[in-house]
Amino acid sequence: MHFTCENLLDDGIVERDFTLGAIPGTLWTPAPAAAASSAAAPLPLILMAHNNALPRREPRLVARARHTAAQGYAVASIDAAGCGERPRSAADERARAELRRAARAGEPLDEVLESFVGPLVTGAVPEWRTALDALLALPEIADGPVGYSGWAAVGIHLAATEPRIAAAGLFAGGYVPLAQREEARTVTVPLLFLLQWDDEGNPRERALELFDAFAGKEKTLHANTGGHTGTPWFEVEDSGRFYDRHLK
Repeated sequence: MHFTCENLLDDGIVERDFTLGAIPGTLWTPAPAAAASSAAAPLPLILMAHNNALPRREPRLVARARHTAAQGYAVASIDAAGCGERPRSAADERARAELRRAARAGEPLDEVLESFVGPLVTGAVPEWRTALDALLALPEIADGPVGYSGWAAVGIHLAATEPRIAAAGLFAGGYVPLAQREEARTVTVPLLFLLQWDDEGNPRERALELFDAFAGKEKTLHANTGGHTGTPWFEVEDSGRFYDRHLK
């Protein structure tokens, strides 16, 4: 892991960009932890992925990351292949173009989404695990407990395959491939599931079926009225209490 840039933000958060091979990422930490003070306890870590693998610099993700770091967490996000700072392959462009075409034509999107989102998920999770290895080697984190926040499809696959994930907060919006719907039956970590009741692109019935499939004994569903991007800010604060219970 190579840190390329460091900024002290006006809310007292230190924001550091890093590269890990071809993977670019950002780490947000409270200022004392960034200084690696010997008196500071290791920080719990939250991996934060945006729905549908949008770039890590997307304003809503950055706002959540800074708020969460201010509560005493290290928060990390990376750009998935073909997103953010990373180049898109010809296959990426064809898949995105086909998705746009099908949506404009009003065609059923399940098959197109499956062929597009499935490879995104299976390609992203090994990179998240590589980033996790490097992040847990940092002295301010030092093998601390790990949570996940964000895109449900990646979160399910990561929680099912990575034993270091201790709790997960998932956004119901965003297509979840069939493989991850099956994997949900093996996910037992504490879960907070956020659902936008009027999400125009994600049928609530599927989200409710997915929530029912999770195997954990502690799982909580928060449903709010509004469309895909309308999750209320108070859910970020409630999520903080969820992570406090399981990571601190």
